[in-house]
Amino acid sequence: MGAAAVGAACRGLLDYKTAKFALTRNRRVGLLQRLLQLGVLGYLLGWVFLVKKGYQETDPAPRVSVITKLKGISVTEVKDAGNRLWDVADYVKPPQGENTFFLVTNFITTAKQAQGTCPESPSVLDGICREDADCPMGNPVVHGNGIKTGKCVMFNATHSTCEIYSWCPVENDTLPRKPLLAEAENFTLFIKNTVNFTKFNFSKGNTLQTNDPTYFKSCTYDPFFNPSCPVFRIRDMVEAAGETFGNLALLGATIGVYIKWDCDLDHAAAQCQPQYSFSLQDRNYNFRTASYYWDPQKRHYRSLLKLYGIRFDISVHGQAGKFSIIPAAVSLGASIALLGAATVVCDLVLLYLDSKAEFYRKEKFEEAKPPKDKAEATA
Repeated sequence: MGAAAVGAACRGLLDYKTAKFALTRNRRVGLLQRLLQLGVLGYLLGWVFLVKKGYQETDPAPRVSVITKLKGISVTEVKDAGNRLWDVADYVKPPQGENTFFLVTNFITTAKQAQGTCPESPSVLDGICREDADCPMGNPVVHGNGIKTGKCVMFNATHSTCEIYSWCPVENDTLPRKPLLAEAENFTLFIKNTVNFTKFNFSKGNTLQTNDPTYFKSCTYDPFFNPSCPVFRIRDMVEAAGETFGNLALLGATIGVYIKWDCDLDHAAAQCQPQYSFSLQDRNYNFRTASYYWDPQKRHYRSLLKLYGIRFDISVHGQAGKFSIIPAAVSLGASIALLGAATVVCDLVLLYLDSKAEFYRKEKFEEAKPPKDKAEATA
């Protein structure tokens, strides 16, 4: 028995199977086949070729250059600091335009600080005391402004705090009720962006090619009426992010500026234009900076500024595509394979799920035996 089974298996390896085409008058399976074929054809033409442009070779990682310039002037009036004129060198940090920059919209000034001893602020919990024992000498004040000297002193008529070695007087923490640089909403931001798709040796900038030297000084970006002008009003950018300037200017915020390039290089280069979008990333943004000086008596002082404002993070991404025979052939071949899969599905339905499946199986699968020769017939 074992030898016979092995022999049958070996003979089966040498059998040859060829396709047999049987025409069946089954409207349900025929309709299913046509629907599947139309679905594959719609996928090929609509999704692969029109939407995804599967016939194109793409470059999804362009080299990017971004230059920014802010323009505007504001005057602030502060009780202890007097009037101050703010221009671009004052309210933009860092001064050189990059992908990230900070626009000052509000600030707190602590003028004429000198190193010495003074009471800690009562707003610092670790600085509050009742006696000297509450202020161990040499310990830094947690979330405070200096080092404890070991003394508990009167800050004012109602509060006692630890004496500290620090820049004195301690930092002023009284926030203005309104942003001091409210005029900043009318400042303008110039964004110069260039992308280079190295795979196709193609470069494009977002600035309009014009011979008018006053164009960029007078235009303002509008997505419908002036999309080629890269000069943005700060108020418009904040509103495009879904906020109002007054809400963000008091305590600061972070806004993302997204520049998207989607270039079809099978069309004219003029149609390759960036799309801008804005979003609020975070609220409450501030940092401190100080300017140092010596008085005529050679005493060292500093003026401390706690700056609130809007930080802009500029992100550029995109891709370019161009016709290439290789991705076009791959997409076409994948679609042809799907057409073959549609036939397989219809066969499965016809041979195993249809009410007359057994009949169709007998008609489709047939063993062809050659006729016996005369010698075998007479034997």
